[in-house]
Amino acid sequence: MSKPTKISTLQLSGLEPLIFNESLNFVNIGERTNVTGSKKFARLVLNDNYDEALEVALDQVRGGAQILDVCMDEAMLDGEAAMVKFLNLVASEPEISRIPVMVDSSKWRIILAGLKCIQGKGIVNSISLKNGEEEFLFQAKTIKKFGAAVVVMAFDEKGQADSYQRRIDICKRSYDLLTEKIKFNPQDIIFDPNIFPVATGMDEHKNNAVDFFKATKWIKENLPGAKVSGGVSNVSFSFRGNNPVREAMHAVFLYHAIKHGMDMGIVNPSMLEIYDDIPKDLLERVEDVMWNKREDATERLLDFADSVKSQGKKGKADEAWRSLPVEKRIQHALVKGVLDHIIEDTEEARQQLIDALKVIEGPLMDGMNVVGDLFGEGKMFLPQVVKSARVMKKAVAYLEPFMPVPGTNEATGEQEDNVKRILLATVKGDVHDIGKNIVGVVLACNSYKIIDLGVMVETDRIIQEAVDNDAHIIGLSGLITPSLDEMVNVASEMERRGLDIPLLIGGATTSRIHTAVKIDPVYSGIVVHVADASKSVPVAGEAISKETRDAYKKDIKATYQKLREVHAAKQEVKQMATYNEAKANPVAIDWANYTPVKPNKLGVTVLKNMDLSIIRNYIDWTPFFSTWMLSGRFPKILKDPVVGAEALKLYNDANKMLDRIVNEGWLTANAVFGLFPVQRSGDDLMVDPNFTEGKPFSFHFLRQQGKKGKGIPNRSLADYIHPDSTDYMGGFAVTAGLNIEKKLKEFQEQGDDYNDIMLKAMADRLAEAAAEYLHLLVRKDYWGYAPEESLENEDLIKENYTGIRPAPGYPACPEHSEKRTLFDLLEAEKNAEMELTDSFAMYPTSSVSGYYFGHPESRYFGLGKISKDQVADYARRKGVSTAQAEKWLSPNLAYTPKLTSEPQ
Repeated sequence: MSKPTKISTLQLSGLEPLIFNESLNFVNIGERTNVTGSKKFARLVLNDNYDEALEVALDQVRGGAQILDVCMDEAMLDGEAAMVKFLNLVASEPEISRIPVMVDSSKWRIILAGLKCIQGKGIVNSISLKNGEEEFLFQAKTIKKFGAAVVVMAFDEKGQADSYQRRIDICKRSYDLLTEKIKFNPQDIIFDPNIFPVATGMDEHKNNAVDFFKATKWIKENLPGAKVSGGVSNVSFSFRGNNPVREAMHAVFLYHAIKHGMDMGIVNPSMLEIYDDIPKDLLERVEDVMWNKREDATERLLDFADSVKSQGKKGKADEAWRSLPVEKRIQHALVKGVLDHIIEDTEEARQQLIDALKVIEGPLMDGMNVVGDLFGEGKMFLPQVVKSARVMKKAVAYLEPFMPVPGTNEATGEQEDNVKRILLATVKGDVHDIGKNIVGVVLACNSYKIIDLGVMVETDRIIQEAVDNDAHIIGLSGLITPSLDEMVNVASEMERRGLDIPLLIGGATTSRIHTAVKIDPVYSGIVVHVADASKSVPVAGEAISKETRDAYKKDIKATYQKLREVHAAKQEVKQMATYNEAKANPVAIDWANYTPVKPNKLGVTVLKNMDLSIIRNYIDWTPFFSTWMLSGRFPKILKDPVVGAEALKLYNDANKMLDRIVNEGWLTANAVFGLFPVQRSGDDLMVDPNFTEGKPFSFHFLRQQGKKGKGIPNRSLADYIHPDSTDYMGGFAVTAGLNIEKKLKEFQEQGDDYNDIMLKAMADRLAEAAAEYLHLLVRKDYWGYAPEESLENEDLIKENYTGIRPAPGYPACPEHSEKRTLFDLLEAEKNAEMELTDSFAMYPTSSVSGYYFGHPESRYFGLGKISKDQVADYARRKGVSTAQAEKWLSPNLAYTPKLTSEPQ
């Protein structure tokens, strides 16, 4: 029996394509435009009220439906005429018709009528073998001619498949007929292996969900290209009228079905519960029913269901704020970050004010102004503000179809422009954007339109987009030190182009003094360093206000001039040792009585798909709260009298997301590390070329040059390696950010800044935790110089262990280009699926790399300022020009390099 060899992917379309690939995950098929599944939709269609019926479809699309299921199988309805009329109306509404349509009917003539109406490539639901192979193949051939995909029910001449074996037998028979007899593209075949109710009280129904899960897994493993779908609401049929229980059952069913390979399902996307949000007592009972874990599973759920139903009613009655005037309800929703009722409240406000723009400028902006005031007063914290922005975005998205053409006065037709536009970008070579995203959220909460260009943005694009969008401000972000030079490049080019747009500078490596000394002098416009997101609003306001702009510019220019003068004076009086003097004052180590510990395993070790459930135990939570601008050390911050309550909410949200990251495989963590024999030559360390098949790998380190007191050394990392015999060092690269883009895209498309930022922050914490865990394994096992080590996580965070893991780009070794040698030695691109940008930023963003030093006296330190003679020597050792070395080391130079035409 021949099998199809060409497997591409399922591709559907309305006005826009829907391509099934690994990043798509699960596809929601909206169920409410089905007369058999929605009493409201059936009533509207039967009463010929198609305008409101279209609103049902629109709600499904806005609620998250990616395919629209349309069924007109009603005894009192001309199904064929209704299908044609409704699909033609759908085609006239771009917001609805942008998604594919599933023509759903048990009558072939209605399916045929629907196929003649739909735009793009849709799905037929469904055909089966219930009337034999001849009819099955005839219908399939017709569907193939229309270019549609098809749902095949697990149904044959004997009836519906009601067991695991019957399901897989019918699906295999159908698949073979379609692919071999009529060459139907296997990627266009979607099986529905029958979702039947559970917890009905009948013994024969107890295994319905389990059999579906197993059949789904078998189909995906044995029928190449085929997809799996089903009507999810069927599983909870026995709990009609109890929505809390039904929604929990749907969430649990989908959670396991998707894990087993289910690709799509007919659901009400706006009414899906989150698996992790299901109360634990209800979750336990639903899980027992789904997996048929115990004989009394149905009885326990039935007993519990009534209490859940009554709790749900009581909860609604307690929502006293719902009785407030609409503008106060909107304010409450924004301040509290409540999404539940914002659409209905926004619509009510629109009905009152008539003009959608007035809703935004009125109650919505009034509410956000309250949020901004509370944030500025320290009465709201960043996590709350981000949740508020999520509510605002949802409301604005709802109002957009009712808005006039941007920039046009609807009454006069004249151009008008009162929108304040801020363009944000992470500069070329840099991939970090959490801080930039936070700034964007805070500014958006204060009525600014954010134009976010993303990461690794070229200078020319930043400037051109700013000009094209008539931006009022440009905000530049960067985390790594090479980004500082890129910011200077952007400012220089803005000056050359004659722009006068205020320039905001922010990011972890940026500083007020660097902005004053390096960026401000090359741009005659306003340049301001913004220390954190909370400062961005007043800075932006003064920089673009007609009343304050000129005075602010004069003041900030004068301030930066004074900073430059003070900096220059400090540089002149700064006492420094010469490089030769510094080399003569290394760390004093008793090498005569020290024997280097040979690693238990030399060479490169690769760890793919590290266990995130283990890694999460090594998280250092204090920096996580700093990301959200909450100050305090963990765990004390959770009980802080000012920020404790919000910190605890944030911590709980983070752990809920961590549960989903681990259980649902949102992220993948890979690592590669190596332990090598090395020889020292001055401040360079060379990996033994005999160990690397003759390939030379040398690491070049720098030495402190500040004048030291008696007995205090001028340190270099090279000092911790034996000067006269073979010693050992290691290197590592680890990421926890693989596959993050898929979930980030989902959050961004939903306007969910809170979870977008949360996921990035958690990926960063997991990457650091993975580095911590990896170092532990190296110390105890792979290198084995500390086999008896037994430390709590708090001790690990405090670095109460032997050895260090300094990273290129950080204080002891601030030069980022050394990462290139490290990545080449470890083959990190191949082994860990990590990359380096031209500016040596790591990608995925949530990544860590560095060295391992195992000497008991090794410690962290800061390099500080260095002189021309060391820079020149460093350039010679690396084989690059002095100008290039100066560019890489610019933050550490104790002098200002002269402009040169020396090659870079």
